[in-house]
Amino acid sequence: MMIRLFGHYVSKLYLLLGVAEFFITFYSLLAGFYMRFRQGGLTIAEPPETLTYTGLVYATAMTVAMIAVGLYQRGLPFSAGLLVRLGLSFLIAGVAISAVFYVFPDLVVGRGVMAYAVLFTFVGVLGLRTLFFRLIQSELQSNKVLVLGTGRQARMIADLEPQQPGFRVVGYVPVNEQETDIPKDRWLPHNRRLMDIVLAEEVDEIVVAPDDRRLRLPVDEILDCKMSGTIVLDLLSFFEKETSRIKLEVLHPSWIFFSEGFRLSGMAQKRVLDVLAGGTIFLLTWPLMLLVALAILIESKGRGPVLFHQIRVGLDGRVFRVHKFRSMYTDAEADGVARWAIKGDSRITRVGSVIRKTRLDELPQVFNVLLGEMSLVGPRPERPEFVEQLEKEIPFYTERHRVKPGLTGWAQLSYPYGASIEDARNKLEFDLYYVKNASAFLDLIILLETVEVVLWGKGAQ
Repeated sequence: MMIRLFGHYVSKLYLLLGVAEFFITFYSLLAGFYMRFRQGGLTIAEPPETLTYTGLVYATAMTVAMIAVGLYQRGLPFSAGLLVRLGLSFLIAGVAISAVFYVFPDLVVGRGVMAYAVLFTFVGVLGLRTLFFRLIQSELQSNKVLVLGTGRQARMIADLEPQQPGFRVVGYVPVNEQETDIPKDRWLPHNRRLMDIVLAEEVDEIVVAPDDRRLRLPVDEILDCKMSGTIVLDLLSFFEKETSRIKLEVLHPSWIFFSEGFRLSGMAQKRVLDVLAGGTIFLLTWPLMLLVALAILIESKGRGPVLFHQIRVGLDGRVFRVHKFRSMYTDAEADGVARWAIKGDSRITRVGSVIRKTRLDELPQVFNVLLGEMSLVGPRPERPEFVEQLEKEIPFYTERHRVKPGLTGWAQLSYPYGASIEDARNKLEFDLYYVKNASAFLDLIILLETVEVVLWGKGAQ
């Protein structure tokens, strides 16, 4: 059950969960105050006028921290890992709230109140999550989908169904009897109006997915369903909604022409945010950068550079030099042949292994951001040698260069480290999703989820 918010598809259920938990944390702080200052039915201290604002700060900090540690990602199991993430979110929120209290001392409510607030929040969130996970396991929470087509494209939906709990296919209506990629026991014969099938099966969405677009579709019947309130999607839009990627296998230029998105507006505002955020990152992390540089110098005994500079392809195909902390031996590519990094790469130093897993090797790229060569969020820049090869073998690859490359990106969050042409193809599907739906809202989601990637060391090589 997905809705489009600022161009990006988000889970309606997880959005409602986030709103509910915001109110739980807000009222937990208010309840904490009354528990701390009420004894025997008597009020020991009157609530300050700023208590509501303190509650809003606490609820906002907790919500942002919970997003950052991945508590709103679809598919997160109800397990001990959830408790670890929740505990980490309390730690992150605690640091943020302390900073706010330092700047605005009038909002301070005391340690006793905060202790009660944390306790109530912990119990409330766990209770709500227990109920939530029971609800989302019910088939009633899955969108019921009717597919027009029984061929190769319909088979792509059938293959996706076990991986995505957000929808359930009620059946496949044949458009061409020669298309038999779907087992016939899942066919719904078109011996009645589509609207009758929709009503009988309680269908939420119709996906039009015939292999041969030249065939005569039941246009009047599809229109009747559409005008009666049933969502009608083509295969590409359905995959975009369910997987947050654009399926290259069935992508055609006409879909790009007529679909929403690909507007790439607001670049000037994004540049302002890049400068402000990039400067903030530098001010917060420069001591860490010094420590990383010192570790590299100690390991290499003063031999070899601390920084590694490499040519990458950026906006509109222009090349620039990207800066990183050196994580490989100085003779890693002594033969001059460009190679992808792979798991267990022997070229990586001991310090390099640590800073790659924690993404600390990427910190010097903040200077690329400040210089305007990169953005905080965007497709990761590739080397010209790889780009030349990938543009020949992967359709639409050049479209990822319509936006500035970024320190982090949608593909980095959604797909593990790539070391092959097939990996590059899969990552491009997520990059194209970002190019299509680029917005401040999506950038914020990516930045918050990047915190989770850094904390848990996902996708590093």
